[in-house]
Order: sequence, then structure tokens, then C-alpha cells
Amino acid sequence: MNELQFLTWVRGPGLDIAVGIFLLGTVWRLFEIYTLGRGKDLAAPRRAAGASGLHTVFRRSLPPPGMLKRSPVSYIGGYIFHIGLAVIVFLGAPHIMLIANLTGLSWPGLPAQIIGLATVMTMAAMLAMLVDRINKPAKRFLSTFEDWFTWAVTFLPVLTGWMAVQHLLLPYTTMLALHILSVEILLIVLPFTKLFHVFTLFGSRWYNGSANARKGVPV
Repeated sequence: MNELQFLTWVRGPGLDIAVGIFLLGTVWRLFEIYTLGRGKDLAAPRRAAGASGLHTVFRRSLPPPGMLKRSPVSYIGGYIFHIGLAVIVFLGAPHIMLIANLTGLSWPGLPAQIIGLATVMTMAAMLAMLVDRINKPAKRFLSTFEDWFTWAVTFLPVLTGWMAVQHLLLPYTTMLALHILSVEILLIVLPFTKLFHVFTLFGSRWYNGSANARKGVPV
């Protein structure tokens, strides 16, 4: 298989397979979560100011008091990484074109220079967080294979996309094909790993906040 055939496959059958597994896996996981069933809470509600699902979503999106100073890499790097990744995926012109081809939805993108800056900042934040995880004994001890694996499958699409745009290391056609392949791997593993929090993050925070609000406990 030559470079052009490889690119054609990942942009055609490979993408179809990856998107299919991603959609089926996502629907299945969400179905599992929302059909678990929960017993009725018979205790009388004890409401308190600031106790609600919405308050919890907001509070959990900010670092707890003192934690930003104690673990700046985790929080600052985390914010940069997540915001940067969202900017790259949803405001990069090539990605908007792909979404438009798949769904028919489209919107204006950002200039390539801004996307390039966001990409470099995202990679720098991810590398800083990786080094911090390796260097901190507690974080290293608590890290599992899944943590390292999900970091890698998230980092590779950003890296290969940037290298393709910059025409680095390999011919553009080959690097573009590798970039698309890395995205397809990410799509396939996302529903079945911790990366699925992209769909459950705010919902789980709201549920925990709502359940604790009934007990009069702001969390």
C-alpha cells in the first residue's frame, strides 16, 4: 500500500469504521449509565444555600482553595490542555470541514496562526502534566496503564496534526494519513476508557450536587 492508498483508506473505510465504533460505543455506555436505576430517597429534603447540581458543576470546575498553589501544573496545565484541545477540534478550519461533511453543520473557524499557537500550547501543557505525573511519587504510584495509554492516544493526534501542517519528518501525505489514523484510534478507544468523561463530566457533577443538595450538603 503506497502513501496515496493509505491516505484514501484512512479517509474512507477507516474513518467509517472508527466513527461507527465510536457512535455505537457511546450510545451503549450512555444507555448503561442512564438505565442503572436508583432507589427512591425517602428522607425529607434538607435544602441549604449553595447546594444544588448547578452549584456543584461550577465549583468542581474551579480548583479547591489552596490547591492551585500546591499543584499548579495539574490545574493550569489541565485548563490549557482542555481549552486548547476544544479550540483545535471545533475551531480549526479542516476539522470544521470534516464535521460539515459528516453532519452538515458548519461555523466560522479561527485563523491558522491562532490554531497553530493553540496546538503548541496544548502539547506543551500535556508534556508538562506528563512530566509532573512521572516526577511526583504519589501520582506515579496511582497511575495505571490506562492513564498512560489515554494520554498517548490523546497527544498523538495533536502532534501528528501539527507535524503535518508544518511539513515535518515525513511527506505531507503520509503524515496526514498518520494524523487521521491517530484520530480514528482515539475515537475507537474513547467510549471504553476514562476519556468517556467528555460525555459524563458535567452530568455526573450535576447528579452528585443534586443528590447532596437534598441532604443540605453543598459539594
